[in-house]
Amino acid sequence: MNDQRVIATYLVETAFSLEEAALVIAGEQSTGTFTKVPGETDRLKEEHGARVEGIELLEERYQPGLPGATVPANHDGKYRAGKITISFPLHNFGPSIPNLMSAVAGNLYELQQLSGLRLLDLELPEAFAKRYQGPKFGIDGTRKLLNVYDRPILGTIVKPSIGLTTAELGQMVERLALAGLDFIKDDELNANPTYAPLEEKVRVVMEAIERAADKTGKKLMYAFNITGDWDELRKHHDIVKNAGGNCVMVSVLSVGLPGMAYLNDYSELPIHAHRNQWGMLTRSPHLGIEFTAYQKLCRLAGADHIHVNGLNGKFYESNASVVSAIQACTTPLYAGYETMPVISNGQWAGTAHPTYEATKTLDVMHLAGGGMLAHPDGAAAGFESMRLAWEAAASGESFSDCANKNPVVQRAIEKFGKVGH
Repeated sequence: MNDQRVIATYLVETAFSLEEAALVIAGEQSTGTFTKVPGETDRLKEEHGARVEGIELLEERYQPGLPGATVPANHDGKYRAGKITISFPLHNFGPSIPNLMSAVAGNLYELQQLSGLRLLDLELPEAFAKRYQGPKFGIDGTRKLLNVYDRPILGTIVKPSIGLTTAELGQMVERLALAGLDFIKDDELNANPTYAPLEEKVRVVMEAIERAADKTGKKLMYAFNITGDWDELRKHHDIVKNAGGNCVMVSVLSVGLPGMAYLNDYSELPIHAHRNQWGMLTRSPHLGIEFTAYQKLCRLAGADHIHVNGLNGKFYESNASVVSAIQACTTPLYAGYETMPVISNGQWAGTAHPTYEATKTLDVMHLAGGGMLAHPDGAAAGFESMRLAWEAAASGESFSDCANKNPVVQRAIEKFGKVGH
């Protein structure tokens, strides 16, 4: 049979030996169960069984990371943590994201032999690239639509998140478009509310964008939140497209990866993938999935832009994790499948330097809600402060020198923080 395999790397903690834990995971997620059953022949296990490919002990601990784990009768009080690599025959589930997830992230999280489990990375065979077309726009396509090169895409999020009438929203968008912003997105909390139905919102916002474009010659990108049930996705996409819109947004964990792939099959617009709810999958170091693995699936499913959190932001995530997420998104997948990392949460001009120094890339979308809209001199000044900060960072000029030369940056510091470089 075809020997193509999916390779999954896990961080595992167990009171048993790592070897025992690895065999339990491999068996449970392929041909085995808690006891031998009729029909589980050597031939079947050879053709369909998961294989343990590697085990690396990292450390020993004296407290379990998760509750409910069992210990062996002769337990020595230690919990062993390490990396385990397991391969799965592709023919068990085929190039299918939903069925892949059942194999590599299914019931194994509940196994009582484990006191910690985290999916770190996935290596997927070319069959997935043949099944899933991936991003249609990505970094280059987004830049071409906006005609913005040699710097990050800079923009903001609609705030207040909820409660603006469509008339108020239209006024805000026109003001921001005239200020020169590249990009605006709906908040994840605001998709198709009864007080501001999507169809009406799209009409008002696009009229505002076109009025501003007539004056400035620049048409900004607006990501309309079309998150909803699957039978709504096409209708809502078409409402945006037919009104002249140039981006749609979905909450990935709300519609699911198959939902996003379904949207991508017919979408004619960039898909802005918001990862709200991500914390519940990743915040515990003993549980969940690393973004390095998850972003590959998002890219397969068609994410042209995907959120990665932000350095020194308001949400919990280490800066090292954010940097790793940005680097993962910009690492080639199947020699393509480019997606633009979206940096957001607690961002302002002062976060440009640490972000560039840590990643050395300009291929990001840098969004600031309060950090742009609440600039003391207005949103246009907020946009300008971020543009100048990024120019300084890329040229090697310190943030201090940038602020000394540019009052708009100094005013941002007075409002949002202190000079850090």
